[in-house]
Amino acid sequence: MTAAADRLLTVAVEAARAAGDVALKYYRGGFEVTLKPDATPVTQADREAEQLIRGILGRAFPDHGFLGEEFGAAGPQEARWIIDPIDGTQNFIRRIPFWAVLIGFEERGAVTAGVILNPVTGDLATARRGGGAFVNGARVRVSDEARLAEAFFVHAGLGLVRRTPYWAGFARLLDATSRQRGFGDSYGYQLVAEGKAEIYAELDLKPWDLAPAKILVEEAGGRFTDFDGRDTIYSGTALATNGRLHAAALSLLAG
Repeated sequence: MTAAADRLLTVAVEAARAAGDVALKYYRGGFEVTLKPDATPVTQADREAEQLIRGILGRAFPDHGFLGEEFGAAGPQEARWIIDPIDGTQNFIRRIPFWAVLIGFEERGAVTAGVILNPVTGDLATARRGGGAFVNGARVRVSDEARLAEAFFVHAGLGLVRRTPYWAGFARLLDATSRQRGFGDSYGYQLVAEGKAEIYAELDLKPWDLAPAKILVEEAGGRFTDFDGRDTIYSGTALATNGRLHAAALSLLAG
Protein backbone atom coordinates (compact mmCIF):
# COMPACT_ATOMS: atom_id res chain seq x y z
CA MET A 1 0.00 0.00 0.00
CA THR A 2 1.04 3.59 -0.45
CA ALA A 3 1.94 5.68 2.56
CA ALA A 4 -1.34 7.62 2.22
CA ALA A 5 -3.40 4.42 2.10
CA ASP A 6 -1.47 2.99 5.03
CA ARG A 7 -2.17 6.11 7.10
CA LEU A 8 -5.84 5.96 6.14
CA LEU A 9 -6.22 2.50 7.62
CA THR A 10 -3.99 3.24 10.62
CA VAL A 11 -6.12 6.19 11.69
CA ALA A 12 -9.36 4.31 11.01
CA VAL A 13 -8.17 1.45 13.22
CA GLU A 14 -7.22 3.96 15.91
CA ALA A 15 -10.71 5.48 15.73
CA ALA A 16 -12.40 2.07 15.82
CA ARG A 17 -10.39 0.98 18.86
CA ALA A 18 -11.15 4.21 20.73
CA ALA A 19 -14.86 3.90 19.95
CA GLY A 20 -14.78 0.22 20.88
CA ASP A 21 -13.35 1.06 24.29
CA VAL A 22 -16.17 3.51 24.90
CA ALA A 23 -18.84 1.05 23.78
CA LEU A 24 -17.30 -1.75 25.82
CA LYS A 25 -17.50 0.38 28.96
CA TYR A 26 -21.26 0.64 28.51
CA TYR A 27 -21.61 -2.99 27.41
CA ARG A 28 -20.00 -4.19 30.65
CA GLY A 29 -21.67 -1.57 32.76
CA GLY A 30 -25.06 -0.06 32.03
CA PHE A 31 -26.90 2.13 29.56
CA GLU A 32 -30.34 3.43 28.67
CA VAL A 33 -32.11 2.32 25.51
CA THR A 34 -34.34 4.71 23.55
CA LEU A 35 -36.11 4.31 20.22
CA LYS A 36 -35.30 6.40 17.18
CA PRO A 37 -38.08 7.61 14.86
CA ASP A 38 -37.73 4.44 12.78
CA ALA A 39 -38.34 2.37 15.95
CA THR A 40 -34.79 1.00 16.06
CA PRO A 41 -32.98 1.10 19.42
CA VAL A 42 -30.13 3.43 20.26
CA THR A 43 -28.00 3.91 23.38
CA GLN A 44 -25.70 6.63 24.62
CA ALA A 45 -22.88 4.25 23.67
CA ASP A 46 -23.84 4.55 19.98
CA ARG A 47 -23.83 8.33 20.07
CA GLU A 48 -20.67 8.75 22.12
CA ALA A 49 -18.77 6.24 19.99
CA GLU A 50 -19.71 7.93 16.72
CA GLN A 51 -18.77 11.37 18.04
CA LEU A 52 -15.37 10.01 19.04
CA ILE A 53 -14.81 8.43 15.61
CA ARG A 54 -15.74 11.67 13.84
CA GLY A 55 -13.37 13.62 16.06
CA ILE A 56 -10.36 11.38 15.44
CA LEU A 57 -10.93 11.09 11.69
CA GLY A 58 -11.83 14.75 11.30
CA ARG A 59 -8.60 15.91 12.91
CA ALA A 60 -6.50 13.57 10.77
CA PHE A 61 -8.38 14.20 7.50
CA PRO A 62 -10.06 17.62 7.62
CA ASP A 63 -10.96 17.47 3.92
CA HIS A 64 -13.09 14.33 4.32
CA GLY A 65 -16.80 14.22 5.04
CA PHE A 66 -18.97 11.83 7.03
CA LEU A 67 -22.06 9.70 6.79
CA GLY A 68 -22.99 8.08 10.09
CA GLU A 69 -25.91 6.18 11.54
CA GLU A 70 -26.42 8.51 14.48
CA PHE A 71 -25.53 11.95 13.12
CA GLY A 72 -26.10 11.72 9.37
CA ALA A 73 -24.06 13.41 6.65
CA ALA A 74 -21.63 16.28 7.14
CA GLY A 75 -18.82 17.89 5.20
CA PRO A 76 -17.60 17.00 1.68
CA GLN A 77 -19.22 13.90 0.27
CA GLU A 78 -16.83 13.06 -2.60
CA ALA A 79 -14.45 11.51 -0.07
CA ARG A 80 -16.21 10.50 3.12
CA TRP A 81 -16.15 8.15 6.08
CA ILE A 82 -19.20 5.93 6.53
CA ILE A 83 -19.69 5.00 10.18
CA ASP A 84 -21.76 2.57 12.22
CA PRO A 85 -20.52 3.00 15.80
CA ILE A 86 -22.26 -0.17 16.99
CA ASP A 87 -23.38 -2.59 14.30
CA GLY A 88 -25.63 -5.11 16.02
CA THR A 89 -27.22 -2.85 18.63
CA GLN A 90 -29.81 -5.52 19.42
CA ASN A 91 -26.99 -7.93 20.28
CA PHE A 92 -25.24 -5.20 22.27
CA ILE A 93 -28.39 -4.57 24.30
CA ARG A 94 -28.82 -8.28 25.07
CA ARG A 95 -25.09 -8.70 25.87
CA ILE A 96 -24.56 -11.07 22.93
CA PRO A 97 -20.88 -10.66 21.94
CA PHE A 98 -21.48 -10.30 18.19
CA TRP A 99 -21.43 -6.56 17.54
CA ALA A 100 -18.82 -4.33 15.96
CA VAL A 101 -17.56 -0.87 15.16
CA LEU A 102 -17.75 -0.33 11.39
CA ILE A 103 -15.80 2.31 9.49
CA GLY A 104 -15.68 2.48 5.70
CA PHE A 105 -14.03 5.02 3.42
CA GLU A 106 -15.82 5.97 0.21
CA GLU A 107 -14.20 7.85 -2.69
CA ARG A 108 -16.47 9.14 -5.49
CA GLY A 109 -19.09 6.52 -4.69
CA ALA A 110 -16.75 3.52 -4.35
CA VAL A 111 -15.75 2.00 -1.02
CA THR A 112 -11.96 1.75 -0.97
CA ALA A 113 -11.11 0.96 2.65
CA GLY A 114 -12.78 -0.57 5.67
CA VAL A 115 -12.33 -1.54 9.29
CA ILE A 116 -14.48 -3.93 11.34
CA LEU A 117 -13.68 -4.28 15.05
CA ASN A 118 -15.44 -6.54 17.55
CA PRO A 119 -14.49 -4.94 20.88
CA VAL A 120 -15.60 -7.98 22.91
CA THR A 121 -13.40 -10.53 21.14
CA GLY A 122 -10.77 -8.08 19.90
CA ASP A 123 -11.11 -9.38 16.34
CA LEU A 124 -10.02 -6.77 13.81
CA ALA A 125 -10.72 -7.00 10.07
CA THR A 126 -9.21 -4.50 7.63
CA ALA A 127 -9.16 -4.07 3.87
CA ARG A 128 -7.91 -1.53 1.34
CA ARG A 129 -8.54 -1.52 -2.40
CA GLY A 130 -5.73 -3.48 -4.00
CA GLY A 131 -4.12 -4.25 -0.65
CA GLY A 132 -5.92 -7.43 0.37
CA ALA A 133 -8.13 -8.36 3.32
CA PHE A 134 -6.82 -9.15 6.78
CA VAL A 135 -8.22 -10.47 10.06
CA ASN A 136 -6.03 -9.95 13.11
CA GLY A 137 -3.11 -9.20 10.84
CA ALA A 138 -3.34 -12.42 8.78
CA ARG A 139 -4.39 -12.26 5.16
CA VAL A 140 -7.70 -14.00 4.47
CA ARG A 141 -9.24 -15.50 1.35
CA VAL A 142 -12.70 -16.76 0.45
CA SER A 143 -13.22 -20.49 0.03
CA ASP A 144 -12.84 -22.31 -3.29
CA GLU A 145 -16.09 -24.26 -2.82
CA ALA A 146 -17.94 -24.40 -6.12
CA ARG A 147 -20.71 -26.80 -5.12
CA LEU A 148 -23.88 -25.15 -3.85
CA ALA A 149 -24.86 -28.38 -2.08
CA GLU A 150 -21.71 -28.13 0.06
CA ALA A 151 -21.98 -24.42 0.83
CA PHE A 152 -22.59 -22.77 4.20
CA PHE A 153 -25.33 -20.13 3.95
CA VAL A 154 -25.31 -17.43 6.63
CA HIS A 155 -28.21 -15.07 7.24
CA ALA A 156 -29.21 -12.37 9.71
CA GLY A 157 -32.46 -13.92 10.89
CA LEU A 158 -35.43 -15.26 8.99
CA GLY A 159 -38.36 -13.49 10.64
CA LEU A 160 -37.79 -10.23 8.81
CA VAL A 161 -37.29 -12.01 5.48
CA ARG A 162 -40.49 -14.00 5.99
CA ARG A 163 -42.48 -10.78 5.78
CA THR A 164 -40.96 -9.69 2.45
CA PRO A 165 -41.20 -10.82 -1.19
CA TYR A 166 -37.69 -12.29 -0.81
CA TRP A 167 -38.88 -15.18 1.33
CA ALA A 168 -39.28 -17.61 -1.56
CA GLY A 169 -35.73 -16.92 -2.72
CA PHE A 170 -34.35 -17.41 0.77
CA ALA A 171 -36.22 -20.69 1.05
CA ARG A 172 -34.61 -21.86 -2.19
CA LEU A 173 -31.18 -20.97 -0.79
CA LEU A 174 -31.96 -22.83 2.42
CA ASP A 175 -32.95 -25.92 0.47
CA ALA A 176 -29.97 -25.75 -1.90
CA THR A 177 -27.16 -25.34 0.65
CA SER A 178 -25.48 -27.73 3.07
CA ARG A 179 -25.70 -25.79 6.33
CA GLN A 180 -27.35 -22.57 7.46
CA ARG A 181 -26.34 -20.29 10.32
CA GLY A 182 -27.93 -17.08 11.62
CA PHE A 183 -24.96 -15.15 13.01
CA GLY A 184 -25.99 -11.95 11.25
CA ASP A 185 -24.58 -8.45 11.00
CA SER A 186 -20.95 -7.81 10.06
CA TYR A 187 -19.78 -11.18 11.38
CA GLY A 188 -21.46 -12.92 8.45
CA TYR A 189 -19.35 -11.00 5.95
CA GLN A 190 -16.20 -11.80 7.91
CA LEU A 191 -17.05 -15.51 7.78
CA VAL A 192 -17.33 -15.32 3.98
CA ALA A 193 -14.07 -13.36 3.71
CA GLU A 194 -12.27 -15.92 5.87
CA GLY A 195 -13.53 -18.84 3.81
CA LYS A 196 -15.62 -20.23 6.67
CA ALA A 197 -18.92 -19.70 4.84
CA GLU A 198 -19.75 -19.29 1.17
CA ILE A 199 -22.95 -17.21 1.05
CA TYR A 200 -24.31 -14.41 3.22
CA ALA A 201 -27.55 -12.58 2.45
CA GLU A 202 -29.49 -9.97 4.39
CA LEU A 203 -31.88 -7.08 3.87
CA ASP A 204 -33.34 -3.96 5.50
CA LEU A 205 -29.90 -2.37 5.38
CA LYS A 206 -28.32 1.07 5.37
CA PRO A 207 -24.98 1.98 3.77
CA TRP A 208 -23.24 2.19 7.16
CA ASP A 209 -24.13 -1.48 7.74
CA LEU A 210 -22.24 -2.47 4.60
CA ALA A 211 -19.37 -0.16 3.66
CA PRO A 212 -16.42 -1.99 5.28
CA ALA A 213 -17.99 -5.41 4.70
CA LYS A 214 -18.08 -4.82 0.94
CA ILE A 215 -14.39 -4.03 0.60
CA LEU A 216 -13.45 -6.85 3.00
CA VAL A 217 -15.27 -9.48 0.95
CA GLU A 218 -14.00 -8.14 -2.36
CA GLU A 219 -10.38 -7.90 -1.26
CA ALA A 220 -10.64 -11.48 0.06
CA GLY A 221 -11.52 -12.56 -3.50
CA GLY A 222 -15.29 -12.72 -3.14
CA ARG A 223 -18.21 -10.84 -4.66
CA PHE A 224 -20.59 -8.35 -3.09
CA THR A 225 -23.78 -7.07 -4.74
CA ASP A 226 -27.38 -6.42 -3.86
CA PHE A 227 -30.07 -9.01 -4.58
CA ASP A 228 -30.37 -7.71 -8.15
CA GLY A 229 -26.66 -8.13 -8.80
CA ARG A 230 -25.86 -4.42 -8.61
CA ASP A 231 -22.56 -3.17 -7.22
CA THR A 232 -24.00 -0.99 -4.46
CA ILE A 233 -24.41 -0.51 -0.72
CA TYR A 234 -27.44 1.74 -1.17
CA SER A 235 -30.32 -0.51 -2.21
CA GLY A 236 -31.13 -2.09 1.16
CA THR A 237 -30.13 -5.66 0.27
CA ALA A 238 -26.75 -7.41 0.23
CA LEU A 239 -25.39 -10.69 -1.07
CA ALA A 240 -21.80 -11.66 -0.32
CA THR A 241 -20.30 -14.88 -1.63
CA ASN A 242 -17.01 -16.55 -2.41
CA GLY A 243 -17.57 -15.50 -6.03
CA ARG A 244 -17.85 -18.99 -7.46
CA LEU A 245 -21.40 -19.33 -6.14
CA HIS A 246 -22.58 -15.76 -6.69
CA ALA A 247 -24.47 -16.32 -9.94
CA ALA A 248 -26.22 -19.38 -8.53
CA ALA A 249 -27.21 -17.55 -5.35
CA LEU A 250 -28.56 -14.59 -7.33
CA SER A 251 -30.56 -16.94 -9.52
CA LEU A 252 -32.14 -18.67 -6.52
CA LEU A 253 -32.98 -15.36 -4.86
CA ALA A 254 -34.61 -14.09 -8.04
CA GLY A 255 -36.48 -17.31 -8.69
